[in-house]
Amino acid sequence: MALFKSGNPTLTEKMFNKSLQAEADMQGTMSVRGTINKFGFMMLMVIAGAAYTWNLFEQLNEGLMYTLMIVGAIGGLITALIISFKPTWARFLAPAYGILEGFFIGGISAVMNAAFADKYPGLIMQAVGLTFGVAIAMFLLYNFRIINATQKFKSVVIGATLGIGIFYLITMVLRLFGVNVSFMYDSSWLSIGISLFVVSIAALNLIMDFDMIEQGSEMGAPKHMEWYGAFGLMVTIVWLYIEILRLLSKLGSRD
Repeated sequence: MALFKSGNPTLTEKMFNKSLQAEADMQGTMSVRGTINKFGFMMLMVIAGAAYTWNLFEQLNEGLMYTLMIVGAIGGLITALIISFKPTWARFLAPAYGILEGFFIGGISAVMNAAFADKYPGLIMQAVGLTFGVAIAMFLLYNFRIINATQKFKSVVIGATLGIGIFYLITMVLRLFGVNVSFMYDSSWLSIGISLFVVSIAALNLIMDFDMIEQGSEMGAPKHMEWYGAFGLMVTIVWLYIEILRLLSKLGSRD
């Protein structure tokens, strides 16, 4: 079988291969259209969760909003880990993941919107627009095979993604020990350059996800893997949005 990798740790060949059993004959097989439909449903869950925490902030109910935002961040992480190890549970937990991430995204977006209300009033709409714009662009580049998920491409993107994860982990640990890594959070050109690089890698991970979903469909993975594929794609979209939001906030902070 050809190399079957994704920079997204939630989409792996191992998980798809483990699902290619008699179960596929009983419940049907995975399809690209079915995965996209389930992704659309998850997106509605994200929007609903985000709208709720956003409205809480607008109604000055910041205590509950911050609580739900934290619950969304921690709960989303736990749910993602469970789905990653138990992909058969994705059909039940993927919608919950969408709502939890919606709580987190809505809360952080509301806070950022208020912080930049005067200096950068269009911050959130631009972040949302750019996220969808990048996602659509990546899909078209993949669909028309302008960018192919070759073995070399996969190796580079996976390596870069792991490097970013390790780098973020190191900066978090340093902050716990009182070491301020200012270039990660300030509005310097170095910080902006790092954010641009991370956004680029997140975008390229979408190519990997599209390829993984297509291969899963061609392999005849069981029907429940549509939820798993939709979940994996949502993980990347959420990451992309957060990174674009960080990038725009850094640009908006410059004098």
